[in-house]
Amino acid sequence: MPSHTFTRQLPVAEPTDVLVVGSGPSGLGAALSAARNGASVRLVERFGFLGGNLTAGLVGPCMTSFSLDGSTQLVRGVFDEFVRRMVEVGGAVHPSETRSGSPYSGFMVYGHEAVTPFDPEAAKRVAADMCQEAGVRLLLHTFVADAVTEGRRVTGVVVANKSGLSVLPATTVIDCTGDGDVAARAGAGFDLGRDGDGQTQPMTLFFRVAGVDDEAVRAYQDAHPEERFPFQGLVERASEDGSFTLPRRGIQLFKTLEPGVWRINTTRVLGLDGTDADDLTSGELTARQQVVELLRFFRERLPGMRDCTLLDTAATIGVRETRRIRGEHLLTLDELTSGHAFEDTVAVAGYPVDIHSPTGPNGPFDDGIPPTANIYEIPFGSLVPRDLDNLLLSGRCVSATHEALAAVRVMPPSFAMGEAAGTAAALARRDGVPPRAVDVPALQRLLLDQGAYLGPRFESASVG
Repeated sequence: MPSHTFTRQLPVAEPTDVLVVGSGPSGLGAALSAARNGASVRLVERFGFLGGNLTAGLVGPCMTSFSLDGSTQLVRGVFDEFVRRMVEVGGAVHPSETRSGSPYSGFMVYGHEAVTPFDPEAAKRVAADMCQEAGVRLLLHTFVADAVTEGRRVTGVVVANKSGLSVLPATTVIDCTGDGDVAARAGAGFDLGRDGDGQTQPMTLFFRVAGVDDEAVRAYQDAHPEERFPFQGLVERASEDGSFTLPRRGIQLFKTLEPGVWRINTTRVLGLDGTDADDLTSGELTARQQVVELLRFFRERLPGMRDCTLLDTAATIGVRETRRIRGEHLLTLDELTSGHAFEDTVAVAGYPVDIHSPTGPNGPFDDGIPPTANIYEIPFGSLVPRDLDNLLLSGRCVSATHEALAAVRVMPPSFAMGEAAGTAAALARRDGVPPRAVDVPALQRLLLDQGAYLGPRFESASVG
């Protein structure tokens, strides 16, 4: 591609101790924990509201924040406060009150114990309230275009918005973009996609339908307990007779808090790169056409869906996987399956490996992938990029293998990782050290004091 040299003097905003880029689950956790621990924080978001996949992506429910067997809540702290505040305004059901195999869990069993149904409008409201109460400076409608560096340090980011281009300086930057945009533009090494061919998990555009006969949907599922995915038999029959071309082996649908309204997680776009604007454009167009075909199938073939209408589509297509930034520690599938104990544990989770095939209809939870431990740990080293000194990672751009990322990429673990990253950034400011040099036992103590949970090892033993 031809290149063009662009040189311009840019205005520089007031510096902050911490700059969080992206306000999805990891960004909310990072911004709130950093601000509550005394750091000045600016949170940058490309949409006109907070929440990322919680809101703009219409992704829901939040997958389990509990152990795999559903016995212990693992993701607490900021996440639990966020959920309870949504419950207070009638916008969520606490995960302790939901069960696998139910409409809230999409009738799925494995990995779907204790999910969190929530309303995206409630998420927008509560996220904004919590950030403003904590003193987080919000900058919406703003897209990060580049990173400003000095050696191994990221001194700020270049952003673009209606005001033009400007620089946002900060002592520590936390990359919560999902794609590792800041880290990559600052020169950090990364991997993209699975080993061997670099293919990433497919993109999905969530949408919601109204006018569903909830009882008829439930009755069909009760009558077909052998089906691994909802409506699997009807999807297979339509594929066999050639009447419909459907992107998945079943219809993944989740009941919302509103009667007759369901979230649909069934579109699937393969072979595209979520860090490429042309591919994202193609993905949006393809997925929206799939929505049209799926609605026709729902009305013609699915019990309880004959009169359903399209309520809305997500503001952005959902991207499951792009860059995985190379960190001080590479989290592996073996560590998740064995429940490996790390000295620098900063989060725990129990969601299983959820790989949607990059090249076909298979997934999630297909045979051949060993189950994770009931509780597994996420180390601080996976949040620390190997090549940069004052930047931290959170969410699906952390240092993990393709398989391990497929477990930790979902929203509750992202909240937990964000809370750890934000707390670490505040400690680094307090102690005058780079984030990679923070006192990890002090970080763990502070996380525990804030209400986070680090696993049974930390219940009976002091840290440090």
